[in-house]
Order: sequence, then structure tokens, then C-alpha cells
Amino acid sequence: MLKYDRLQTILDITNREGSVSFHTLSKKLSVSEDTIRRDIKELNDRDLLRAVRGGAHSIVQKKYHYRDREKAGLEQKKIIAQKALSLIKDDQVLFFDGGTSILELTKILPKDLKVTIITNSFPVASVIEDHPFIDIIFLGGRLYKSAFTTFGNTTLESIANFKADLYFLGVCSITPENLSCNYQEDAETKRAMMKQSVRIVGLCTSDKFDTESSFIIDKTKKLDIIVTEHESTSPQMRKYIAQGIELL
Repeated sequence: MLKYDRLQTILDITNREGSVSFHTLSKKLSVSEDTIRRDIKELNDRDLLRAVRGGAHSIVQKKYHYRDREKAGLEQKKIIAQKALSLIKDDQVLFFDGGTSILELTKILPKDLKVTIITNSFPVASVIEDHPFIDIIFLGGRLYKSAFTTFGNTTLESIANFKADLYFLGVCSITPENLSCNYQEDAETKRAMMKQSVRIVGLCTSDKFDTESSFIIDKTKKLDIIVTEHESTSPQMRKYIAQGIELL
């Protein structure tokens, strides 16, 4: 593949997915990560995308809209949802945030499941309304229209009134050091849910690993489990296992 074509492909993938890692691009384009790193630096210097540690983010803001993210990587999210389902038992209290992987998990919850789900996500709440034995608590607050979630002081104050057995966190970006996301309000909400949870489960597609976003949520080592479609034996995953995190 000529360099021009490779650069265009990197830009197309990044804009379509919102964010992408060196590792993922290297596999897709069959070139070294050093080559990808140089290409991303060039695209960053030309203001066509934003280089971050471990990868790149699109600067096309509409790609961060929920409807765009919902369609991206759908097969990977379905695999992750099936794995995550094994962690849910009757009588648990669960936090579900507004991640699109969380929505895929919500769609496959058994009809006879008896749990309480606390969420700030309109799509999640809409799916759960059809479940006869699931109690849903919807967190009020200001509507974040591009993510279909609530946020702000009212949301944060409501979260503080609960203690969840599990928090299913939709991962935006992750390095061995930090969890991060694209919006300050989302970071505040995720951080609050983490604080009020006994165990924290990150749902993470492989392209999110070793990438950074603008707003730090918390230390990655706060996660108890990462659920991913990625092979847990890969060298990339060893850095996360070294943090004491279980990979599923």
C-alpha cells in the first residue's frame, strides 16, 4: 500500500471509530507500529486528527454522537456483552452508565433476571422497561443530548445515595495508568459511580486499549475486571494484568 493510501485509510478508520490504537492499525494495515506512529504524527501535524498516547482520536466531533458510536464495532460489543452477562446474578444492585457496550449487555439480560439497575442512560432505561423483574432507578439531571445521558450536580448527588454490587463501566480510553474519556461531565459521572461500587467492571473493545482522551476518570488499577473481545494472552494485555486486573 502506498503511503498516501495508508494515511487516508488511517484517517478513515479513526473518523469512523472515533479513536483507534497503534496496535489495531498495525494489524489492519500489516505494517509496524513504528510506521503507524510516524503516520499519525504526520496526520496530527496536518490537523487531520489528534495524536494521543498509544493511538489517535478523530477531530470530527459528530463521530462522538451516541448513534455513531452505537454502530461502531457492534460484533465486538456483542461478544463483550455475552462475557459480561456471566457476572450478573439475581438480587444484585448494578450501576449501568451510558456506554454503547453497556447497551448491548442490557439487550441480552434474561427476562427472569431479578436485579436493580441504576442508570443515567435513556437507551438503557428504554430497554429495561420490558423486563418484568428488573427494578430500574433512573438518575435525573441535565440531558446530554449527544450521548442520551443525564449529568450534572443532580446526577452526582443521586449517585451518592446508592451502593452498587457491580458497576458496568463503558470504557472510552484506557492505558495501564489511567481511564479517560472525551467529556468532563462523563468523567465526573463515571468517577462517582466508581466510588459507590463494590466492584468495577470495564467493558472495553480492543481499539480502546493504550489510548488516551482529554479527561481523566481515575486510575486504571481501580478496575476489578476488564471484559474485552481481545485475547487475554496478548503482550498488550499483560500490562493490564500486571495492575492486578482480571481479564475476561
